[in-house]
Amino acid sequence: MTPGARLAAAIDVLEEYERAPAPADAIVASYLRTRRYIGAKDRAAIQALVFGHFRQWARIGWLIERGGMAPTPRLRVIAGQALAAQRALVGPGGLFTGNGHDPAPLTRAEEKLFHTLAGKPLDDPDMPEAVRLECPDWAEAGLREALGERFAEEMAALIEPAPLDFRANAVKATRAQAIAALAADGVEVEATPWSPWGMRRQGRIALGALPSFREGLFEVQDEGSQLIAVIAEARPGMQVVDFCAGAGGKTLALAATMQNKGRVVACDISADRLERAGERLRRAGIHNVERRPLKTERDPWVKRHKGKFDRVVVDAPCSGTGTWRRNPDARWRPAGPGLESLIALQASILESAARLVRPGGRLVYATCSFMRAENEDRIEAFLAGHPDFTVVPVADLQPGLGETFMRLTPARHGTDGFFAAVMERKSPEAA
Repeated sequence: MTPGARLAAAIDVLEEYERAPAPADAIVASYLRTRRYIGAKDRAAIQALVFGHFRQWARIGWLIERGGMAPTPRLRVIAGQALAAQRALVGPGGLFTGNGHDPAPLTRAEEKLFHTLAGKPLDDPDMPEAVRLECPDWAEAGLREALGERFAEEMAALIEPAPLDFRANAVKATRAQAIAALAADGVEVEATPWSPWGMRRQGRIALGALPSFREGLFEVQDEGSQLIAVIAEARPGMQVVDFCAGAGGKTLALAATMQNKGRVVACDISADRLERAGERLRRAGIHNVERRPLKTERDPWVKRHKGKFDRVVVDAPCSGTGTWRRNPDARWRPAGPGLESLIALQASILESAARLVRPGGRLVYATCSFMRAENEDRIEAFLAGHPDFTVVPVADLQPGLGETFMRLTPARHGTDGFFAAVMERKSPEAA
């Protein structure tokens, strides 16, 4: 593909993003799947263009609007090329030709915008702070409340792409053995600072081509997500529930800490997601996991298994504000219900999952959100109605991750944003 054709593809994807209520990665995947003729290098370039725009969505939109125009996908791409001109000496004539698969030539208004922005810095001194930090209106108040004086530093860190984190599969290899196996495959990684299983590298790789991956020596998982399994302290022989298991990332981590001894029940309302976890479980050599689809969070299965589990992990559906490094489009069009609906759902899920915990067992509530309304406020409300539960300070479980609750941020910990609380059910006598 010509450079212009890549820009045209990026415009097509951004236009589809504005039409279709789907995450950007799904839209990109669908676009490329129907165009098999696009080679690997061109695919990577298109993806980089598209996700690069989501990381500067507010700033480019603000610059376009200051020029008196509406920020359409085509204008976003034109503005992006103009701003990049100081690094890549390109002009509109060489890219917007209308020939072949190149975008149509610039109109006079588009040429004026291009020349107005050419070589200018992306960050304009007149930009409001929220625009400069790519913070959407719907989340600004909640993020300022949660992050306080660290708001600017953490929001700046959320703009940057996330590294690629791995978790060594303790069933098959130590972290040192996994690092050595990856090195033998030509992939250099370094140990992460917080998780005992974590490994990290910058940039993408073709995992399916690596023998160490096919052998199940490691899984892709953000270090912050790994730490939820760390503070859960699931041990061999325990009965454990991963209540919102999804595709099974935390299920795999929990089962590995148990060394395949005991039982893990992976629950989710999506049978398809649980089905997709099957291949990951087989590759990892995990065989103590039972997959259990639920109709709702209050499925009759929960009532039948009341008080039978040592650990119940609830990775609740949330706004996902902590994952914006990986999902930069999510800040501009949050998927699923709005925040108020999410808060009600979180409360219902936590209430139902708590029934599964035996006396002396622990309930772990986690989100990948910074919002207090989804985190501390949920725990305070839950404890107010459940005096038989008490908080286990995270500082007693894993020093350095917080005091009462675990709060991870990209600027401080190098992870995605995560919150977690560990609560223990008292014995009936103590309660």
